Amino acid sequence: MRVFVTGASGHIGSAVVPELLRAGHQVVGLARSDRSAAALEAAGAEVHRGDLDDLDGLREAAAGADGVIHLAFKPLGSTDIMEAVSVDLAAIKVLGAALEGSGKPLVSTSPTLPLSFVGQITDRPATERDSMAGGPRVEAENAVIALADRGVRSSVVRLPPLVHSTLDRHGLGPTLIGIARTKGVSGYVGDGANRWPAVHTLDAAKLYRLALESATAGSRLHAVADPGIPFRQIAEAIGEKLAIPTASIAPDDAAEHFAHVAPFVALDNPVSSELTRDWLGWQPTHPALIEDLNQDHYFERQVG
Repeated sequence: MRVFVTGASGHIGSAVVPELLRAGHQVVGLARSDRSAAALEAAGAEVHRGDLDDLDGLREAAAGADGVIHLAFKPLGSTDIMEAVSVDLAAIKVLGAALEGSGKPLVSTSPTLPLSFVGQITDRPATERDSMAGGPRVEAENAVIALADRGVRSSVVRLPPLVHSTLDRHGLGPTLIGIARTKGVSGYVGDGANRWPAVHTLDAAKLYRLALESATAGSRLHAVADPGIPFRQIAEAIGEKLAIPTASIAPDDAAEHFAHVAPFVALDNPVSSELTRDWLGWQPTHPALIEDLNQDHYFERQVG
């Protein structure tokens, strides 16, 4: 299968591309820079130069492919969140239109954190059958699912807040470590009992491949290995590796301590992946989050 991949040289993409190539697929990766293009060529992929703002280029690349995996999301350092959300939705609409009526797969990406509100209502882990009517990133997810009624074998992989591995350079894991290093304390909000799911990057990459190859049209999939780790346990693992105290941060002080990630750190986000495992035979095999944090790779470099 000839697969067009956006975000192909990013954190997740740098695992998805080799996963696809090993399975015998051809990969055409979207590259914004010479550096990204060189990385894709070195991996054995073809390069399509452009970015998410180049809608004509996205349309052309998708139309020439047998399937699309959409991973890219504008870096928040280059724009604000609402602009990034708007660009993402526009890209999805163009990619979907290019595949309409073909029966070809489009696999897109969504976060699990919005499902925290599902848990507040249901008092159980969120499942693949749970959805929301609207909200940032949710409109894009729902637009992808709706493509199933327009002849696209569309699916969405929901990623947990912590996708961890040696490939993770700028995600929430490095961000939390950087904050702890700067503040001299590894913090959690309140009692830290709120739960975050997690998955190893390489396990997530395998799920993207499986979704491309065989996911049912209109399916939501959960790339979740750890269904819900108490945030305090995550903070303690970080504090131990940095040899700094772990402490509770009062809710009123969370914004000062956690800065731009403060709106997320107190969310309770338990997520099940039982249906995903049943539907696609996906089984995570790589280290779980705490085991990965107990290694040195997150702490051998300056992160933030």
